[in-house]
Amino acid sequence: MSVDGTLLAPEHALLNRLRRELVREVVPNGQAWSADFLTTVVQTAVVHLRDELLRSDARVPAVVDSYYYKYLAKCRLAGAADHNPMLAWWRSFPRPRHVIYLDVTPETAWQRCREGADLNPLEYYGPQPCRDEFHRYQTDLAKAMWDEIRDLPVTVVEEQNDPAHTAELIRRVLVHELG
Repeated sequence: MSVDGTLLAPEHALLNRLRRELVREVVPNGQAWSADFLTTVVQTAVVHLRDELLRSDARVPAVVDSYYYKYLAKCRLAGAADHNPMLAWWRSFPRPRHVIYLDVTPETAWQRCREGADLNPLEYYGPQPCRDEFHRYQTDLAKAMWDEIRDLPVTVVEEQNDPAHTAELIRRVLVHELG
């Protein structure tokens, strides 16, 4: 389950449009919108993931891309207060049995995003993507994510050069968890 536009079912295309507008309109114009407003728009993706999970067959394990943890962390970094009721609501959603944390260094992520060319404003600090502000943001994002998942069982999959090897490591964790 994901809110990535390439993985969404056609009937959920609205989420992709909302994400594009969030990135195009809300995030770059931070003075015009509050962190609470940004969190409200992001909430559509979070609730979609929760709804998809609740609609799925509970007997069949689900893999959920980032679930709400990454969104929580990004909203907090954008200025949403920890006491924001939406964040508390998200934290009340069903918790995963296990988290697979794909660890990628900021430097590798910087290279993968074509040195900032493929970034959106919720992936770096400042008005324009630059390496130092991207690295700082990614480091803060990792810390904020670990804050959110610290009480869950987590397996870290270290950075790999080969996507097929990464997928194999994830498969092994899933087999072990489901076995």
